[in-house]
Amino acid sequence: MIEIFAQLGDGFIACLHPTTMLMLLLGIVVGLLVGVLPGLTLVMGVVLFLPFTYKMQVTDAIVLLSAMYVSGTYGGAFTSILFRIPGEPIHVPLLWDGYAMARNGQPARALGWTLVAALVGGLLSAVAMVMLTKSVASFALRFSSPEYFAILVFGLTSVIALGSGSLANAVIGLALGLLIASVGTDPIYGAARFTFDMPIFADGIEFLVVMVGAYGVGEVLSRLERGFSSKPLATISSTKTELPSLAEVGQVKAMLLRSTVVGHIIGIIPGAGATVAAFVAYGLESQFGRRRAQMGSGVVEGIVAPQSAATASVGGALIPLLALGIPGSGATAVILGAFMLHGIQPGPQIMMTSSAMVYTIFASIFIGIAMMCVLGYFAIRPLVKILDFPEAIVSAFVMLFCFVGALAIRSNVTDLWLMIGFGALGYLFERYKFPIAPLVLGVILGPLAEESFMNSMISFSNDWTVFFTRPIAGTVMALAILTLSLPIIGLIRNRRKPSGPPSAPQLSSVGGAERVLTPEA
Repeated sequence: MIEIFAQLGDGFIACLHPTTMLMLLLGIVVGLLVGVLPGLTLVMGVVLFLPFTYKMQVTDAIVLLSAMYVSGTYGGAFTSILFRIPGEPIHVPLLWDGYAMARNGQPARALGWTLVAALVGGLLSAVAMVMLTKSVASFALRFSSPEYFAILVFGLTSVIALGSGSLANAVIGLALGLLIASVGTDPIYGAARFTFDMPIFADGIEFLVVMVGAYGVGEVLSRLERGFSSKPLATISSTKTELPSLAEVGQVKAMLLRSTVVGHIIGIIPGAGATVAAFVAYGLESQFGRRRAQMGSGVVEGIVAPQSAATASVGGALIPLLALGIPGSGATAVILGAFMLHGIQPGPQIMMTSSAMVYTIFASIFIGIAMMCVLGYFAIRPLVKILDFPEAIVSAFVMLFCFVGALAIRSNVTDLWLMIGFGALGYLFERYKFPIAPLVLGVILGPLAEESFMNSMISFSNDWTVFFTRPIAGTVMALAILTLSLPIIGLIRNRRKPSGPPSAPQLSSVGGAERVLTPEA
């Protein structure tokens, strides 16, 4: 324990380096802006900045992206509460009570409770992250290639099972991602696969091109089809943040702690993320909370529960990323890509070989949460000022970042064409309700899973039962099968139930148009 605190102290000192502190501040500000702007999701924002980290020191790169991840879970709270415009699905549950409280004449109080929830949830989750990551990594040192393959399978199946929409569509997206990951030279036998005699394909398709295209270009194409609005999304209102008293916080401390724990645990589950955490925490309060009958009318519980869970999910998601090399959310999948761009594979060994870097990242989370709340308290009006920009202008800058990012990877024009192609694919996925996350994670985790599988087959004489007969690998594979089976069982049960009258969907007026609000993993 003393060693952990000593290393964390060294991490705080490392964060005081001017470059690291600048990246931390930049990440917090950009993450808040990304969270405020509807349509520019947290994952897309992190993806757009990923190419610019290629020339950075790895620690500064991860600090920048992690800071964006943390603050992005908080930034959209402003527009959700003040204008009923959720920056992304994370803030939909917050909207139900936050906007209601604002309409009741208490917008400052709603913003104050949101800030407290983000601060407490984030800090408690960060403490748990520091305490648990090394233990998880120490346990994972017992792993061999069968265990790694089992964990990767569990991560991929979790993404499928926890994704929204059609299970079949998620499977198709994952399969396509794995197919894209197989392009290039076989890492074991050196055979060319799907290269079509094109030299650039010999090294495979860069996962960064896939991510930037599917998320960035795909979203712009979707907006183009809907038609850009020439009017600002909202006008700025004069408001401030009113912090609750310690006595008021004490009255909801049990609920705050419960939601933080829920968010942290859900963050650990691969593929879940902040959106799932926010919806689950809100749902628990709606079902079992002290004022469950008043949820949706502007009560404190409806604000604190989803916000604390969403911010707490960040610390949870970083645990499997650092200790096992498995991303716990879409944003951590991008951060995993940043590690790999710098030639570092997160996993059990990282706590031994790069402990200084890891504890600097831990310290940056603590500092970033504090900076995020300070900026959120004093800079509401400048943050929501971004809503004055027309949608077409914002989309043009998104495309500019996409092209610069794709060209910066290998300085090859072919990557630009590939990015446009994957942008068209992302647009089709969005149009026909195919989730993009399984596709992207298939591209990232596919080569790792293939390498672990082939090493297992070579080491154990092609005995595939090794994935089920070894205790740890067998347990994880059983969890993967269970995780994949649960939604299938749910679908079968739903088909057998007699159909009743459809329930009325939740509607939100965004930019003057009504749209259905649905959770997205």
